[in-house]
Amino acid sequence: MRFYGAKDIDSIAQLSKFSEQERLGMKAVAQVLPFRTNNYIVEQLIDWNNIPDDPIFRLTFPHQEMLDSQDCNQIVQLLTENAPKAVLKEAANKIRRRLNPHPAGQKEYNVPTFNGEPVPGIQHKYQETVLIFPTAGQTCHAYCTFCFRWPQFVGLDDLKFATRESGIFQQYLQQHQEVSDVLLTGGDPMTMKAWQLALYIEPLLEPEFDHIQTIRIGTKSISFWPYRYVTDEDADNTLRLFEKIVQRGKHLAIMAHYEHWKELDTPVAQEAIRRIRSTGAQIRTQAPLVRHINDSAETWAKMWQMQVSLGCIPYYMFVERQTGAKDYFEIPLVQGWEIYREAIQQVSGLARTVRGPVMSALPGKVAIDGVTEIAGEKVFVLSFWQARESDWCKRPFFAGFDADATWLNDLKPAFGEDKFFYESELEEILTRRSLKH
Repeated sequence: MRFYGAKDIDSIAQLSKFSEQERLGMKAVAQVLPFRTNNYIVEQLIDWNNIPDDPIFRLTFPHQEMLDSQDCNQIVQLLTENAPKAVLKEAANKIRRRLNPHPAGQKEYNVPTFNGEPVPGIQHKYQETVLIFPTAGQTCHAYCTFCFRWPQFVGLDDLKFATRESGIFQQYLQQHQEVSDVLLTGGDPMTMKAWQLALYIEPLLEPEFDHIQTIRIGTKSISFWPYRYVTDEDADNTLRLFEKIVQRGKHLAIMAHYEHWKELDTPVAQEAIRRIRSTGAQIRTQAPLVRHINDSAETWAKMWQMQVSLGCIPYYMFVERQTGAKDYFEIPLVQGWEIYREAIQQVSGLARTVRGPVMSALPGKVAIDGVTEIAGEKVFVLSFWQARESDWCKRPFFAGFDADATWLNDLKPAFGEDKFFYESELEEILTRRSLKH
């Protein structure tokens, strides 16, 4: 594996198609938002005859339009002047803090307490599920340009989630018997070696964690570095760990991120899927709907069909979060719903397991179930798949139609209501959370 970052932009042979000024724009963006790719993506996934519109190129390489033009020009000027690193970093950090680095209250409301102290490196937003951010897994084989976890990778420690292998998160889980699912996330836990992964997982296989029924691993590795499961030196050790989890009676769910069907199309990617599934693990697939990358029904339908044929389970189509380069990537909610609806019509029932479009917003996972007219008013029909209060789930509610809305915060309650049904209770929940901290 060879990694490429901002310093390599001039030396990647395929980028010679771009002018020096265009490459300078890429470098400017890469000073603010994280950029990392690798030789597998550059050599096997990107169609360099379709630049700049190739979806995997859009997915992994910086583009000047991802930053506000004034911000981009400022960084370009500093680079042109060979400004000191400290000056460049300060300018980049000012821009970063304006890009809503932790949307949906992750820092403020999702970090739980144990013995009166915040538990570092875990989030507990929904009753049944705890997210764990292993310290050694807070990087990726490549960075997605739209990634809502971009603050993990830019060197600002106060924006980062991470926990050590040792015990406090385990003590927290023992105290919370309502938790049935643990999700290892990042970054990408699969950048860790098998022995590092085992330090987090194997304790959860012991009798005191019988209430943990499912272990999930959120990963982009099957797409960005499938050799992790095929020819890497500890590929077999990783698969043996997966087998051990399943043999101990836990459900192992690999939460695989795929933005485009091209990521499924190489022989090594398909072999990685086959080998993972041979351990008894299930692969569930999810991705956001992102402008410039997968904003067509045909792309999603083909991707879901390929996933089902490879034995994967389509799980979520997300709405791109309100962070980072959102202005470049976001799509109006109504257009997202139309793409989902058109795509779902093209696939069999086995692919219709996918939920979408869904916003991972402050109160929970809100699905756009449709657009209709009620009593002469055009409305969005919405519901929760997951929520901070489980009683909110699958209770339909309505928002006034807005063709330009791209997120829940843009919507207003329909029928003259002052608030959505959950808002008063949400305020109480968030106030209690704030008082705990």
